[in-house]
Amino acid sequence: MPPADEWRLPVARAEFIAIMALLVALNALAIDVLLPGMQEIGASLGEADENRRQFIITAYFGGFGLGQLVFGPLSDRYGRLPPLFAGMAIYAAAAATAPLVTTFDTLLLLRFAQGAGAASTRALSTAITRDVSSGRAMAEIMSLVMTVFMIMPIVAPALGQAIMIYSDWRTVFVFMALAAVLAGVWTWKRIPETLHPSNRRPFDPATLLAGAVAVATNRVSFWYSLALTLIFGALFGFINSAQQIYVGVYGLGVWFPAAFAGVAIMVSVASFTNSRLVRRFGPRRVSHMALAGDAAGSMLLFLFAATGLLPLWLFLVLFAAMMMAFGFVGPNFSALAMEPLGHLAGMAAAVQGTVQTVGSALIGAAIGQAFDGTVLPFAAGSAGLGLGALVCVHFAAKRPAPARAAS
Repeated sequence: MPPADEWRLPVARAEFIAIMALLVALNALAIDVLLPGMQEIGASLGEADENRRQFIITAYFGGFGLGQLVFGPLSDRYGRLPPLFAGMAIYAAAAATAPLVTTFDTLLLLRFAQGAGAASTRALSTAITRDVSSGRAMAEIMSLVMTVFMIMPIVAPALGQAIMIYSDWRTVFVFMALAAVLAGVWTWKRIPETLHPSNRRPFDPATLLAGAVAVATNRVSFWYSLALTLIFGALFGFINSAQQIYVGVYGLGVWFPAAFAGVAIMVSVASFTNSRLVRRFGPRRVSHMALAGDAAGSMLLFLFAATGLLPLWLFLVLFAAMMMAFGFVGPNFSALAMEPLGHLAGMAAAVQGTVQTVGSALIGAAIGQAFDGTVLPFAAGSAGLGLGALVCVHFAAKRPAPARAAS
């Protein structure tokens, strides 16, 4: 493992960060670019139930979560790059096939496959980053990746809106496929294999089970992963009902992408600021303080929503504050959860990613399906999840009791 201040890859550190950000941005693209077209997709494929249209997002997250359990262990056996490219090919093929569907259920199957392919980019970008960095250096890189990554939620809804002005939702899927091809070619040209031969692990049931148990029973990994699952659950709950909140509750209409992008800018600013702070104060101190701020903001959001005193400007202020806190929490919790598991980074990234994605997708789907024409279900869910994450961090940061001396 190179020292924190030494960079040994042939690609420049800035380009490495850009490539990793593009890989994970394919996931944001697959979600955010479709948000303005949810109604059009439902109308085109005969799905009238607005809440059921949210399954376009949920199906993707299902494949995305479960696929990591395949790609992570494969990368510990065969290296990071072959499984990564296989997953990206599945993502591109599913996206390219989606314009041909004629039923809503068929589209959901392709979205599941697309998410499963995208799982390779989530698990392996994290494993690759852990291969070449650790500790505060990894937290800094993850923060900078998040900074670039958050450009996608800023531009994707507007991009999706623009595509559908001149074409329709099918062209959006073609755009996704082309983006995956571009990311694959850039990665293939510039990123070498990062898995050290001594860290390769057999791909057999006994080894996989032992690795999964090692990840699941590590106290630090378990509690930080669970905390991140709860925080992501609140975020996915908003994504599922974002159009209904912005358009249905607040009547923003075509300004929906602008409001969505404004909040994403806050996350990007926070992630960049985190990359500067984490070297000095460490990921624990920064992320714990940010999580406390997120919990406080979500409680205020719930209180105002419960009393019916939540105009658009106040919702945006509180939600933006919560998302800024997420910019400090996300990359640091990811780095903290991976820190003790560098020797099986692929398996660790897979287990953590699956738990976080599937768990948060189910939580987010429950929040989205509870939408009742008001902000209250989202606000209540966010408040409860923020408090739950604080409890998880308490156990993650708790020092083990010293062993008693033999009497």
